[in-house]
Amino acid sequence: MKRITVYCSSSTSLDPKFFTAATRMGELLGSRGIELVYGGGGIGLMGEVARSVKKAGGRVRGIITRRLLELEQGFDGCDDLVVVDTMSERKRLMAQQGEAFIALPGGLGTFEEFFEVLVQRQVGEHRKPIGLVNLDGYYDPLITLIDHGIEHRFIKPAVHHLLHVHAEPQLVLDGVLQAEPFEIDPDRFLPMGKK
Repeated sequence: MKRITVYCSSSTSLDPKFFTAATRMGELLGSRGIELVYGGGGIGLMGEVARSVKKAGGRVRGIITRRLLELEQGFDGCDDLVVVDTMSERKRLMAQQGEAFIALPGGLGTFEEFFEVLVQRQVGEHRKPIGLVNLDGYYDPLITLIDHGIEHRFIKPAVHHLLHVHAEPQLVLDGVLQAEPFEIDPDRFLPMGKK
């Protein structure tokens, strides 16, 4: 695997443990020669993961909107920094260019990006693995929400087979790298499929 798209926060007011996880993810990607594809920001967890990839000798490809270029203080250490007009275009390019997806802790933008690639995987638009770094249970409410949908039969239980969830960045990355691609069986994965 040559490129992984990482979704995460641009917030600068986070508990240091989240920056430690971002640093670790960046070190792992850089040391394994996996190019980072991410939102192009130079602050928050985005900046931390990008700087850590570079320090470990890896390559960084950032994709950012003109509007966010100033707000997120685009990372000037990117090997490639693509500036686009809209968030939709940014998300599309980030999803296209990664061979897998990993979400570190983040806010609304990260949730949106995660669910978009998960739904695309669920309906068979791609076969790329998806990981969640569930540091200190940050994503527990999101997983509970998915389970709530399963309980009420809006979501099929098999959706859990599309996710690699762990608190440790290395175990999430290992899960994504070892994942065997498979075709979606609509009966197992889609809510309109058979029971």
